[in-house]
Amino acid sequence: MSELRVAIVGGGIGGLVLALALRERGIGFEVYEQADELREIGAAVALSANGTRELRRLGLVDQVEAVSVIPSALVIRRWDTGEIIADHPIGRDGTYEATFGAPYYGVHRVALLQALADRLAGDGLNLGRRCVGVEERRSGAELRFADGTSAPADVVVGADGVHSVIRPHVGGDVRGSFSGTVGYRGLVPVEQMPSLPDPTPLQFWAGPGGHLLHYSIDGGRTINFLAVVRAPEWTNEAWMEECAVGDAVEAFAGWHPAVTEMVGATDVGARWALHDLAPLERWHTDRVVLMGDAAHAMVPHQGQGANQTIEDAIVLADCLAADDLAAALRRYAERRRKRTARVQRWSRRVADLMHLPDGPEIAPRDALFAELYSELAWIHSYDAHAAHQPAVGVAHGRT
Repeated sequence: MSELRVAIVGGGIGGLVLALALRERGIGFEVYEQADELREIGAAVALSANGTRELRRLGLVDQVEAVSVIPSALVIRRWDTGEIIADHPIGRDGTYEATFGAPYYGVHRVALLQALADRLAGDGLNLGRRCVGVEERRSGAELRFADGTSAPADVVVGADGVHSVIRPHVGGDVRGSFSGTVGYRGLVPVEQMPSLPDPTPLQFWAGPGGHLLHYSIDGGRTINFLAVVRAPEWTNEAWMEECAVGDAVEAFAGWHPAVTEMVGATDVGARWALHDLAPLERWHTDRVVLMGDAAHAMVPHQGQGANQTIEDAIVLADCLAADDLAAALRRYAERRRKRTARVQRWSRRVADLMHLPDGPEIAPRDALFAELYSELAWIHSYDAHAAHQPAVGVAHGRT
């Protein structure tokens, strides 16, 4: 029985967390990333307790906290007047960490990725290796790369995102589903938004047919925002298209000045069609397994994309450390399939709630927002490591 060789396709947040978790458990790995340098598409990421408790266990919390901002609170405001609908403390008095057992951070994706890479210190990291396919045999698997080279492995992990090269091998031709929402993203210096009542919370503005989410990064000097509106269809094959900055301003005409200031303060206009994946019937074959957006891409309205990927990485590493390969992949999928599907559904539901028109449904909606911590406890209190107590036995051979 030889040591298990794990090939991780994708050097994003999930791939690097998995590499760190495997190293901690004494399992060999190689990470193959197509970019020549580590970078993430997107501006910022929210890390909730279900993600940060695992970063803490990996010894990363100090590095991540050093480049993060802890929001003062989770605040939900009315779209036009700015009236506060709900105010739940996060860093303001320590309520969030006391409630869910770990902190909440807002961090630039590049800074988070660099913190993970620094911890990995180049161990098993292969840059500039664009995977174009995988071949699976009874004795193992082999990755094929764009430069004509290949690499063997006992198990291949597709951590390569929503446009995964590995997913078709496992689940066939599965495409993302348009959610009916389009997002405008941006980073804006705080001083460019004089009408913003308070830049320190993680803040939603909820209104008819749209919402705005924003929080501070970069030591509180910069606001990261995602402005979301309903769209009947998306016809562009690409999921992002350039547009005029004024398009976002027009979409939020009549909203509070803080909202229109924010969406109008970016230098380059672009909008993203927000997609997710229908729950997959299969997450793995005998030698290939999916994680993160490759398995369960979700719309960003719960801020759970990165956190669910971190959970995947920990559960997969625990399973590989505890079982033979066949049992490990089976148990991993069993642990993760239902939970991630439920988070996907709730992520879409947030937009439905945020986008309600003024009327009789607003009062019960606002009552739900007032109890949001209890409503979301099943997400934020989740302990990926404790949820899977591995059985005794650590054979890492090929099966």
